[in-house]
Amino acid sequence: MNRVVDISLLLSTADGAAALAAPAAMHPESWRLCAQVETWARGRGLVLGDPDTSPLGRARCERLAARVFPTADLAAVDLFARWLTWTLALDDMLDHPPLADSGSAVHSLYDDLLRATRRGHPRPGARPLEATLVELWHATAAGMSRDWRRRFMLHLEAHRDACAEEAVNRRIKHVPTPREFAPLRRRACGPFLYDLVEPVLGVELPVRLLRTPRWKALAHAVADAVAWSNDLASHDLEAARGDVHDLPAVLARAEGTTPAQAGAAVAARVAERIEDAREAARRLPDMLDRLELTVAQRAAAAQVVRVLLDTPRAHVDWLVESGRYEAGAAVPAPRLDALASLR
Repeated sequence: MNRVVDISLLLSTADGAAALAAPAAMHPESWRLCAQVETWARGRGLVLGDPDTSPLGRARCERLAARVFPTADLAAVDLFARWLTWTLALDDMLDHPPLADSGSAVHSLYDDLLRATRRGHPRPGARPLEATLVELWHATAAGMSRDWRRRFMLHLEAHRDACAEEAVNRRIKHVPTPREFAPLRRRACGPFLYDLVEPVLGVELPVRLLRTPRWKALAHAVADAVAWSNDLASHDLEAARGDVHDLPAVLARAEGTTPAQAGAAVAARVAERIEDAREAARRLPDMLDRLELTVAQRAAAAQVVRVLLDTPRAHVDWLVESGRYEAGAAVPAPRLDALASLR
């Protein structure tokens, strides 16, 4: 089936190829991850039946984790792949009724998730999303500071609020303007996932660095590049169900063009945001000097920056090989509630 908008737009233009550089490296032990992550996801009830019959099962989250962290400890990469799997499972629920067009339903679901996280255990008979979130939180947060844990929780709440706003937009048939869309998409695209770079690497960044305009410029540029690349891959499936929360659809509405024409503009914007991230990274050393960070803090910042800069290309490579956004594939509504007691 021919696609209207495709991720190949990012790799077929000179500007896009220059910005995205060479293919991302792959963790040398990535072959171990596939069976581990699939067994975990099926055992927890996140993936039901044949993995190839669901977008989550076809996603191959372990491949993205192995590209984002090609040199990290394998157990830490495995943990990140599980977080990715959980996030996409949540995303699949949010994309379908009764959550897709109900902001209150989104808040109700998230209230259960956040309460379980703060409580430290799921409710008896909790749905798989709740039980696995608590499991992942225990495995991740134990070695992190209160500041990091608070930041992660705030990003979960930001994700909740953005997804609820998207649900209301769908109900009232509101198409965001490009200015509205950028910050909304950034918050709806799993901002907490970027916090996980630190525990995977075994480091933690000082709060005063994260609050600087230069660090925010870097983080926002990377998040935009990843989100908008994802929009190129997911547009056709979203258009088929009437969703307009992707950049090709938003630009097409704002500029009076077709999504196919807008796709090329999105690819150009992705390349621009990647260059914005690189420029922000080039300007960070002066900021580190002014903050008088320790040698260890500077080394930690350098590690995180390297991962952030490599993430857009790693994500594009994953989009090319993942089956999550296969055009024409049946997209059944998630059946997680059918196994609500499975943990």
